[in-house]
Amino acid sequence: MSIAKAITQDLYETFQKLSNIEKNSYRYWRIRILYSTIIGYAAYYLVRQNFSMTMPGLMEEFGYTKVELGWVVTIFSIVYGVGKFFNGYLSDRSNARYFMSIGLFLSAIVSIFMGLGVGLGTMGFIWGINAWFQSMGWPPAARMLTHWFSPKELGTKWGLCASSHQIGAAVILILAGYLIEIFGWRAAFIVPSILALVFSIYIFNRLRDTPQEVGLPPVEEYKGDGVNNESSERITVREVLTEVFGNKLVWYIGIANMCLYIPRIGVFTWAPTFLKEFKGVTLLVAGWQTAGFEVAGLLGGILAGWFSDRVFGGRRGPVGALFLLGLSLCLFAIWLIPKGHPFLDTLALMVAGFLVYGPQVLAGVACADLTSKRAVGMAIGFTGSFAYAGSAISGVGIGAIVENYGWPGGFILFIITSLIGAFFFSLTWNHRSKNLSTNIEEAKVEATN
Repeated sequence: MSIAKAITQDLYETFQKLSNIEKNSYRYWRIRILYSTIIGYAAYYLVRQNFSMTMPGLMEEFGYTKVELGWVVTIFSIVYGVGKFFNGYLSDRSNARYFMSIGLFLSAIVSIFMGLGVGLGTMGFIWGINAWFQSMGWPPAARMLTHWFSPKELGTKWGLCASSHQIGAAVILILAGYLIEIFGWRAAFIVPSILALVFSIYIFNRLRDTPQEVGLPPVEEYKGDGVNNESSERITVREVLTEVFGNKLVWYIGIANMCLYIPRIGVFTWAPTFLKEFKGVTLLVAGWQTAGFEVAGLLGGILAGWFSDRVFGGRRGPVGALFLLGLSLCLFAIWLIPKGHPFLDTLALMVAGFLVYGPQVLAGVACADLTSKRAVGMAIGFTGSFAYAGSAISGVGIGAIVENYGWPGGFILFIITSLIGAFFFSLTWNHRSKNLSTNIEEAKVEATN
């Protein structure tokens, strides 16, 4: 069976027609949770990544420099990183359905104010508040995935769910391009905010925290993976210290995440400006090209999860390391492509998106593998804080580097951090979920008896 055929079969089985599934069945609820989480987190991006498309308009209308707008990006990243840490802990002690929908609702309300034409300082303050509410999105989504899907399938399902990043980003890049072209940059904040408000109500209706909430058994029981011995109580501070802070593998993933987020957020944030200034295309074309980065990233995330599940037996480290090595080569190619070759630029950006989003997905799956279910939100929040330290560097840091040394200086930083990220992923090369490791050992024992 070819890889493409196997992946297609996985997707087909996941998204079978709901009309043929009993509404009280595990299959119905797992599909409902998966597609609702994808839609919900994609909606978060509508009121998050619109800022990158408005940057050229803000520079033209108000005369802001790249460093000044870079500070707004950095403020967002710092607040998001801190918020993800605290909200990761809170999400482990809360109902994921309420947590995720409330965060989206509040983020949409705050984002509307960005379209009112406020000053730079006020803009940074408002975008910082938005960052806090944005950090309420992924930790509860990750928590739901670990409760509804077993370790044997988590990489693939996580990759499918993480496609929400690319779906939401691609939609807002294209939508914002047209809104700015017709109505001006303010519309790129106001219209997506209204859409996000609607989606917050939608996911509140569709999501459920755990299988037990709808009268179903734990997923381990359903999938026959063994008995779930984890307590249903919320995580304690002591468990946070031992399972997350005391786990060197989680630290490795955190550092790798920080390194990969510098090119991931850096390319996404600055690509419209880079393509307009350095490559000479219009903002509308730049929006479509950057959307290609996101769409290809969708495939990269799904394939990375599938490979780690099916080819590497649940080991996330090898796939993450290999993808980041490839990313460093691709970024070098983007830098060297001469002006006047938009097709090559788009193709290279798509390959870069494919390669950067694979490790991003696997960083989250690795956190779920290396900690208990009760600590997943906290582990995601912890490594997410590292990620947005990298994101902070990609804001004002890249802005300052490009102002002083040109775009080649920015790409040199992207390449170096990709290589460092590959190294730290490789330190987790032989590690997988404890449940999978136990099952493998049991199978070996049975084979020898």
